[in-house]
Amino acid sequence: MALTTSAQARTSFDLKSASLPVVAVVLKTTDAALFAADLADRVADAPGFFDNDPVLLDLAPVRDAEEPIDFAAIVALLRSHSTLPVAVRGGSAAQMEAARAAGLAAAPDAPPARAEAPPAPAEVREVVREVEVEVVREVPVAGPGTMVIDKPLRSGQQVYARGGDLVVMAVVSFGAEVIADGNIHVYAPLRGRAIAGARGNTEARIFSTCMEPQLVSIAGIYRTTETALPEEVAGKPAQVRLEGEKLIIEPLRNPVRINPREN
Repeated sequence: MALTTSAQARTSFDLKSASLPVVAVVLKTTDAALFAADLADRVADAPGFFDNDPVLLDLAPVRDAEEPIDFAAIVALLRSHSTLPVAVRGGSAAQMEAARAAGLAAAPDAPPARAEAPPAPAEVREVVREVEVEVVREVPVAGPGTMVIDKPLRSGQQVYARGGDLVVMAVVSFGAEVIADGNIHVYAPLRGRAIAGARGNTEARIFSTCMEPQLVSIAGIYRTTETALPEEVAGKPAQVRLEGEKLIIEPLRNPVRINPREN
């Protein structure tokens, strides 16, 4: 009778270390109902935002909370929005133990954040509301490149440049939505919703040769048209960038002149 050695038995697989891109959900409340409502709002802003992405729960903001966290409910909720919760970090000993009981692996704490530089003067500053769910890209991955759209986007249409920048050469109508993990460039009137840095890229920007958007958002910080744009940027070449937790909307000093397609 032939014998199988231990060396032969191990040839069917190898064990190697690996790094995977994950989405970190920074939990800022222990209230599962509030988390559910805010997550639903975030997903409504960008349908298709999640695509079975692995998720890490960051508990640092609620580490000292006395209320217990219902990890089973949170895991089920995240799965219902096409994510795969796999790990947890930053919690107290009791929180980490409860998370492990819910099937989540323990991950190392995030490195301390770098000190922020003093904010530079800006022409337009907007104070925005921060929702209870902050989504950031934990490990940057190379994207497929820039997506270019050369046709007008009508109300109800949506374009998402996953992993890269989005360039639109025609009008983005009211009710249309453009989303990118990187920057958004609209060389025409921007009248719909523009969501840049959709997966947490705080360096992303939004550019338009005619800035009159329904909504602009960078890395989850957003501004709507409930407050009118200042005269120096409304309907003019402008850019939107993020400074700390504030959106800065400012004129483009040397805008590119092209003939946008209106229809």
